Amino acid sequence: MRDLVAKLHSEINKLPLYDIHTHMDAGHISARGLHDVLLYHMVISDLYSAGCPGGSRLSEDADEEEIEFRITEAIPYLPEIALTNCYWGVRIILKDIYGWDEPVTLENWREIDGIIRERYKERNFGRRIIKKANVLRACTELSRRRDGSADDIFQYSLEWAFFARSQYGKFDTALVELEYAWNMEKAGLPMPVTCDVTALNLKKRIKTVDDIHSAMEHYIKNVPGDEIIYAAAHFSTYIHYEKVTRRDVEKALENRGNAGEKERDIYSNYINRLYIEQMTENYPDVMLSFSMGAEPLPFETGSILRMETISELADLFHEFPDTKFMLHNASLHQNQALCTLARELPNVYLGGYWWHSFFATAIRQIMNERMEMLAANKNMLFFSDAYCADWLYAKSVIVKRQLAEILSVKIEQGQFTVEEALTMIAHMFKDVPERELNMEEGYATEQLLSRAQ
Repeated sequence: MRDLVAKLHSEINKLPLYDIHTHMDAGHISARGLHDVLLYHMVISDLYSAGCPGGSRLSEDADEEEIEFRITEAIPYLPEIALTNCYWGVRIILKDIYGWDEPVTLENWREIDGIIRERYKERNFGRRIIKKANVLRACTELSRRRDGSADDIFQYSLEWAFFARSQYGKFDTALVELEYAWNMEKAGLPMPVTCDVTALNLKKRIKTVDDIHSAMEHYIKNVPGDEIIYAAAHFSTYIHYEKVTRRDVEKALENRGNAGEKERDIYSNYINRLYIEQMTENYPDVMLSFSMGAEPLPFETGSILRMETISELADLFHEFPDTKFMLHNASLHQNQALCTLARELPNVYLGGYWWHSFFATAIRQIMNERMEMLAANKNMLFFSDAYCADWLYAKSVIVKRQLAEILSVKIEQGQFTVEEALTMIAHMFKDVPERELNMEEGYATEQLLSRAQ
């Protein structure tokens, strides 16, 4: 069996693939220093759980003082997370990309930090890492496009306003999300998962249903439909999904100052349905992508997904049969229910293993179930959620190893041959994202190798 796993892993590594969802930035494709590797937010969660005092995310453009403080604060807790899946990713990056195979300590961290910083300066180093993962192109947020200098390796998604997202202890989030976009001249960065709304200094506020329609008209008008392949949002499991009337919304708006769960559901259902209607009408080729199964806690998020949410969303998806919906799930226990949904509704696709399910055992269970239950074109196979090429590479290593493990079992029990398995994986890695998501090869291998010298 282990020989078969090794053979499959070797062959899978040769297959080109697309990464359908990242947060990579054209301004810094590879890690800028040790902080971009060691303080990836998923690793920070491990460190925080182990007792490290700092649990907040590192600033995206952290200064040297913040970087040094957070790294030296974290290092004493690394032995506690040595067995975690996230720290496996750290070790993969340090060893495979930078040739570092020692524990990171307070005495030596500046050495590996210096190595990473020097490699970052090399021309096209980030592209070389992406090539090492055999990734043809990655999709990232349009707001991270910068000057377009990485258009050869990136395609783009829109993450601007999330009308069906909840925020901890707040009940008018859908209105605030729409107001946030209404007050911007063009599409931009989304609101943080948790934020002080008063600090946003919003001039335009929603008071009537007509305001909702005016704000949505502004939103749709400013969607850069010719620059994106999908629009990303979120389905909160705390919201009960059902149709609401204009009169329901009018009454709920009158009670905005004392809004509770009932008003929250009304605001979100009305605005989100309006969003889907308008996106479908104006941008029919843009897939609508929704994450689910991760909900705000007082600190970061947890894996939470009600069983009823799936059936409620089934009605919504059925109502818009010409709209393609892609779901990214962070809750392992609901994967089978989502497979059933995608199996019975032709316009529903499943992508990757999001956030709290990006762990080896979860990946194996998720892909096992999806391969057995879904047509190949419903399964967007690779999804890194990476913020730099280093983590794209590490997650590709982890995913490919899990695929080899689960395929070996299916081959041994006679479900298909090695050749059939590899043909299927090649199809899901490349053909499916091209056909269903409009991803395109960004470069030929020869061109990349030439540029990366």
